[in-house]
Amino acid sequence: MKNELLTALGELLVDGSLTDASLLAQTGQGSGVQILPDANVVKIGGQSMIDRGRQAVFPIIEEIVENLGRHKMIIGTGAGTRARHAYSVGIDLGLPTGVLSVLGTFVSMQNARMLHYLLARHGIPFIEPAQFPQLPLYLAERQAVIFFGMPPYTFWQQNPAAGRIPPHRTDTGAYLVSEVFGTRAMIYVKDEKGLYTADPKKDKHAKFIPRITLAELKELDLQDVVVERAVLELMEHAEHRRSIQFINGLEKGNLTRALNGEAVGTIITAD
Repeated sequence: MKNELLTALGELLVDGSLTDASLLAQTGQGSGVQILPDANVVKIGGQSMIDRGRQAVFPIIEEIVENLGRHKMIIGTGAGTRARHAYSVGIDLGLPTGVLSVLGTFVSMQNARMLHYLLARHGIPFIEPAQFPQLPLYLAERQAVIFFGMPPYTFWQQNPAAGRIPPHRTDTGAYLVSEVFGTRAMIYVKDEKGLYTADPKKDKHAKFIPRITLAELKELDLQDVVVERAVLELMEHAEHRRSIQFINGLEKGNLTRALNGEAVGTIITAD
């Protein structure tokens, strides 16, 4: 390639080292394109919602259908209790983090397929990572798609700082989709109102936190948080997805309110 066809940055990238901190900093100049700015990533909790069965899943399915004409939704699924069982067996057998990630991926996929069949009459497709290039077409045609939330790292999953449980699970996978596509919102559907100072299921004195920044959350140094800590780490360097929202999906109407932009539940911001 002739140098005259390259930008100044292009010449530096061709001739320089990709471990050079000053060069890498230059690649962050300018704003990136928001590929799907009118779409919303909605992550349906595995243990908190899907594992509860019909009483929790059917109302949220109905609410998704009610919003099809008004909001585009990229619906991710958690893995839940069955993944925890698989992790416990895998750890007992001495399996490494990458293999545990494979096990968690297939449970998350099972949950995605179940939601897909429940929404099949409305033409909502289930997609795997290889089909993400067709995601804009599916959204334009059907207003929603379903994917499994586990990021497709499988054997390439990094080891956690402690233990062997995969650090990047379904909360993280859903968040990364929102960040990369520059979506309008990242909504986590749980069985709690949002973030508390402690697990409200175990501590009746836990206080609800409606809004908080990452810096404030770090200062609190909570033992238990409502989202995978990997998501909070990723938010610090995010370009598009600088906030995330948590709602109680067991209360009908909360998803609609969140999709409409209302400050229901808890909102965590990077700024």
